[in-house]
Amino acid sequence: MNYTRSTNFRNLNPIIIIMAINVIIFFAVRLFPGLIDHLGLWSRPFFIERPWGLITSVFTHYDLFHLFANMFTLYFFGNYVLRLVGVKKFTLLYLAGGILGGAFFVLLTPYSLAIGASGAVFALGGALAILVPNTKVIIFPIPVPMPLWVAVIGGFVILSFISGVAWQAHLGGLLTGLAAGLIFKRDRRYYF
Repeated sequence: MNYTRSTNFRNLNPIIIIMAINVIIFFAVRLFPGLIDHLGLWSRPFFIERPWGLITSVFTHYDLFHLFANMFTLYFFGNYVLRLVGVKKFTLLYLAGGILGGAFFVLLTPYSLAIGASGAVFALGGALAILVPNTKVIIFPIPVPMPLWVAVIGGFVILSFISGVAWQAHLGGLLTGLAAGLIFKRDRRYYF
């Protein structure tokens, strides 16, 4: 018997790929901390010198908690969105949320640097808040099930008051996700 194994790269889970890229860049940044300046997103007036930060910052994290929190949320929100809309729309939403979140940061914050996947992750949460708003979730440390839309909006509000958090990127990602959720919901192929 001849067993041949072919790899179909179209079936690779984009969430695993995104997580792997984030982990690789995390270790690279830990080894070479100066990479933050080159991969991060600089706001006005420095953005013009490094516009690629709109993309690279979405995959860049400096500390382990930041990486873990974003990848944990990506895994759960991402798998749900992926099942609902498919690989192409999931990937487009994730990247658009990260880029538009970054654009909000650049426009609303002078003289700062941002890194992290939070804008992209908030885009996934925003889409779910529209598509399946009443799905019950439990958010640590609150042991009470709550509607998903409450968790997403509440998470945005709470994180907005933490010093050093780029709430502008979260807002841009959230608005991107809410808009995408409305577009996806109008598509008759999806039933929620």
